Amino acid sequence: MSTLSTPVKNAITSLTQSQHEPFYLYDLDALSGHLKLLTEQSVVKLWYAVKANPLSSVIQTLDKAGFNFDVASSGELQQVLAQGIDAKRVLNTGPAKSKHQIETFLTQGVNTFVAESLNQVAWLQDAAQRHNTALRILLRVQLRWPDNEKNPLGGDSLTPFGLGAQEWGALTVSDYPNLDFVGLHIFQWGNMLEAEKLASLWQQMVDPLMTLAQQLKIDLRVLDLGGGLGIPYADGQPHIDWPTILRSLEHIKAQTNIDELWMELGRYAVGECGYYVNPVVEQKQNYGSNQLILAGGINHILRPAVTSQAFPATLLRESTSATIPYTLHGPLCTALDHLGEHSLPCDINEYDWVVFGQCGAYGFTESMPYFLCHTLPSEYIYQSGQVRCIRPPLTPENYLR
Repeated sequence: MSTLSTPVKNAITSLTQSQHEPFYLYDLDALSGHLKLLTEQSVVKLWYAVKANPLSSVIQTLDKAGFNFDVASSGELQQVLAQGIDAKRVLNTGPAKSKHQIETFLTQGVNTFVAESLNQVAWLQDAAQRHNTALRILLRVQLRWPDNEKNPLGGDSLTPFGLGAQEWGALTVSDYPNLDFVGLHIFQWGNMLEAEKLASLWQQMVDPLMTLAQQLKIDLRVLDLGGGLGIPYADGQPHIDWPTILRSLEHIKAQTNIDELWMELGRYAVGECGYYVNPVVEQKQNYGSNQLILAGGINHILRPAVTSQAFPATLLRESTSATIPYTLHGPLCTALDHLGEHSLPCDINEYDWVVFGQCGAYGFTESMPYFLCHTLPSEYIYQSGQVRCIRPPLTPENYLR
């Protein structure tokens, strides 16, 4: 898990002395160092999945590191373009590409799309023809997996992402002269921590994908493996082995004889750089359990309710008291507002702050911020020893109408 360095801890402590609402802080120095390790290779082209964290400062840091950008909505596109990034460095993913959205992307200069259906292929052709342009297209393939492999994006479950090989078999690529079918896209697993298991899944998909490309008479130049590389959320979980990942990808690239391998990293790129800092409202004992009630909950950080997996948590101040198990709850009037079970010092009280780690990805923008009309959290960046407020807290009187 990410380590709270002394300078960052001091910065967070200083911020807590001047406010009483939860906030996020992102360590951009740590992020830059991590991204440098990821980009020092020539095996795979890296895209950043903007859904993980669309904050301008985070996007700018990824841009400086040499990443391109995977966007899944018109709003994400505008956010990326607002940072001065060329639309030619954007890949449009996402299952719901309407005719209107396709038109918006083409008008802004995007020319690379992942098609999720036969309808989308037809709509992309029509739009490209109207614009008198050629588009690069990847077909997203959904494979069924043996042994009941399960994960947030499908495994062997039916999802809205792409089509099966049989369904894509109805496509005649010559019917779409404005579309250059450069490759295939597949991504059906999330937050994988075992490099060998991920390599095994990739290996299982090679033959059916190559067979589909031959059937469709596609000159396969790109194979997009999506993301799925995980970060540890619980004590004892390993970090995924990036060198092993690269060796596996190099093997697949040689095996398939394709020009480019692509991956869209979100959580693995930015997850470990972020912290959610949350004040304690009270500690209480209930039916033999120790409970902590916090000022912020799934209105700011929804993932524990969605995945039943908590972000790691620690007490901000130092304590020599024995640790005991607590269940952590936010302020919302629903039992869903549960932030996990954690071992924390028994002397924790209403003046303390709890720091949740691994929050650089799937934090605030994945939350349900308006329920019960609480204040929206501020966001800070830490860079070169300085703290800067990127977005101040937003109170209900400023967002309710």
